[in-house]
Amino acid sequence: MLTVGDRFPEFDLKAVVTTDPKTAFTQINHRSNEGKWKVVFFWPKDFTFVCPTEIAAFGKLNGDFNDRDAVVYGVSTDSEFVHLAWRQNHADLKDLPFPMLADIKRELSTELGVLDKTEGVALRATFIVDPENVIRFASVNDLSVGRNPAEVLRVLDALQTDELCPCNWQKGDAVLKVA
Repeated sequence: MLTVGDRFPEFDLKAVVTTDPKTAFTQINHRSNEGKWKVVFFWPKDFTFVCPTEIAAFGKLNGDFNDRDAVVYGVSTDSEFVHLAWRQNHADLKDLPFPMLADIKRELSTELGVLDKTEGVALRATFIVDPENVIRFASVNDLSVGRNPAEVLRVLDALQTDELCPCNWQKGDAVLKVA
């Protein structure tokens, strides 16, 4: 698995950005939103149980990520058509403010090393990527356990200070100073 200090791979994926079939689809690639921080999170499958709870939680914090000059990309190995159908049929996903990327050929999840070897789907992986395209945070959960998007936001805040941040540090707290 790629980890902290590695460069995030190049990619070019179809994405779903609305529930309207006329405007739903766009291409997102490694050059999209250049110069911004990126939060890229993967989930195993659309139309499942844990996944929409995480996706909706990231959606609720999207404005906070944007305030920090970060964009959020959600990714699974489902197609863009499955993403669209799920958004159209799940109340918590209809107004999702970030793109759902379709890694249907499993290229990005394979390059990152987050493809489950047994199930063939993406693990619950989360990456924070800095404006120079370097991975600064990497986390992977088991398929059955949802993650905490508020913790991802906290880590982004800490990374953006470029300081030493103690355990449980929150934005606005004092940072550590080397004596």
